[in-house]
Amino acid sequence: MSSALSRPMEYLWFGDRGRPVLFFPTSMGRFYQNEDFGLTGALQDKVDAGWLQLICVDSVDTESWYNKKIPPESRARRHDQYDHYLRDEMFPYITSRTGGNIVTVGASFGAYHAANAAARYPGVVTKAICLSGLYDVYQFLDGYWDDTCYAHTPMASIANMDEAWKQKLRQVEWVVATGENDSLVTQNRAFAALLERQGQRVQAEFWPGVFGHDWPFWKEHLRRFI
Repeated sequence: MSSALSRPMEYLWFGDRGRPVLFFPTSMGRFYQNEDFGLTGALQDKVDAGWLQLICVDSVDTESWYNKKIPPESRARRHDQYDHYLRDEMFPYITSRTGGNIVTVGASFGAYHAANAAARYPGVVTKAICLSGLYDVYQFLDGYWDDTCYAHTPMASIANMDEAWKQKLRQVEWVVATGENDSLVTQNRAFAALLERQGQRVQAEFWPGVFGHDWPFWKEHLRRFI
């Protein structure tokens, strides 16, 4: 039972040695999605060799950003509770079992979660692999904006970081990648460029001639990034 969210939160854990890799599902996905679509399986040999441990968390997207039945302020507040779940419950648990040095991984809306976690908790998260992602939540807010929305929009918060926070963020190694024909490629290019302007370590890839926003592409390229 999560105290931050006041409900049970399920997860999967693969491996018992190695660097922890925290997987987020795509839009409104569940904790088992990355296993079902083979993303964790693409790293199975590295798990078996003791190099990696894979943790697949659940999301509350249907209760937060995607929940059109509640006001946008409430959507942002629910996501902030999810952030507290990560910060106060999952990250300490993962660190206690593995020693820390967490990698976040996400594709599509999962890349938003991976990026947001890294931007907010650099040092706890030391690498973020963001595949075919989006990095703002404007489209979910119906014109609403407040400090909570700002704090959970990497494109906004990273752009306005002071030098002290830029230095903290340099603890994170960033990967931003998708196909050059992805409908989100412009946003991915913009996010990679923002990180570069802020003096961050970023590996940006835009695969030529392909859409890239699908599981076969993510499976193919993930192994190179971790």
